[in-house]
Amino acid sequence: MSWSVFHQESEQAAVEAHAALQRGDVAQAKQLFINAARAEANALDSVAVDKPRTLGITAVSAASLWYKAGELQTAEQTAYKAFSIPGIPPFATQELRELLQVIWNESAQSEAGVKFARGQVVVSVKGGEIVTGGAPLDLILSKVQTVQSIFYRTAEFLKRIPLRKKGPPSREIQEQFRPWLFQSVPGSYQFAVAIQKPTQSELFPTDDPEPEAVTEVFLSILRAAGDAPDEELKDVVPDAAYRETFLKMTRNLAPTGKSFSQMEIRGAGDRKPIVLSPESRKVISEVLRPTNTFTADDVSEITLAGVLRALDLDKDWLEISVEGVHRRVTGVGEAVDDVIGPMVNHRVTVRARAKGKGLEFIDIEQDE
Repeated sequence: MSWSVFHQESEQAAVEAHAALQRGDVAQAKQLFINAARAEANALDSVAVDKPRTLGITAVSAASLWYKAGELQTAEQTAYKAFSIPGIPPFATQELRELLQVIWNESAQSEAGVKFARGQVVVSVKGGEIVTGGAPLDLILSKVQTVQSIFYRTAEFLKRIPLRKKGPPSREIQEQFRPWLFQSVPGSYQFAVAIQKPTQSELFPTDDPEPEAVTEVFLSILRAAGDAPDEELKDVVPDAAYRETFLKMTRNLAPTGKSFSQMEIRGAGDRKPIVLSPESRKVISEVLRPTNTFTADDVSEITLAGVLRALDLDKDWLEISVEGVHRRVTGVGEAVDDVIGPMVNHRVTVRARAKGKGLEFIDIEQDE
């Protein structure tokens, strides 16, 4: 059989495996990933050495599929085998090194007795002030906090919990789906996130989503929000309130272009990353805008750029310092706590409308 036949067989099995993960059927997903990995390994053995790009793509794919199947030793062996192939292209070498770092992380976790869901999420921040292996601490802390919030929100969405407007996630959610932060191979600035599995398994079956399913849906939400926030996201997140919250959180991850220019997010072993750029941020804002429109009788919209100094969602206001002058904006009550809360004492842009002598809230974005 030819490379194309083996590769098509592998791709089909991988698509079915990801669909099984979305459904929460981890056991079926594992077997399908094994089938995909075996087919891709056969494809790798069928590639001609005079096709370096095809060789590199197939090698990364084979190692990644073994990793997704939970066969860490076979994945590691496949990566080392690829390194020894003459003419393996540099992009494949870099991606295989990143995968090996993930495998080593998971091996160390296993030795420490802490169990994590299969499949880490790798986040890369690039451009602007970012250097290889380094980035401004306040910037990274903000992005890490947002990633954590999106993970918890995804778990709540899958558990069909009504949208939480205030406070942190429940203790149950935090214990079942606790994200951890891990180092990744330096390349611009990168970090990896994995979900810790509960220390004690349930004695009886429940309807709770598997941590692996949370990771898979987390990636689907971000991909849809970044690629087609006005269409694809509706299929992934039918609930309008959750959809708006995910859009605002994704916008908070996307760069303005001042401190950095691009964020890439991908599941470990995935070749195609989710790319968030200043343009992504602009598109998401345009999608959100219709949900905040007003009648023709309203006074025109104004924009305030400054530092968010105070916030009280219970009393329905926020206060922003604009060139030393404090401006209060009311009507913030529908804002979600962990979307707007982390913006306090950071530069923001607030859209509002004049109403009498005051200002009424429309939208807020964190600046960099």
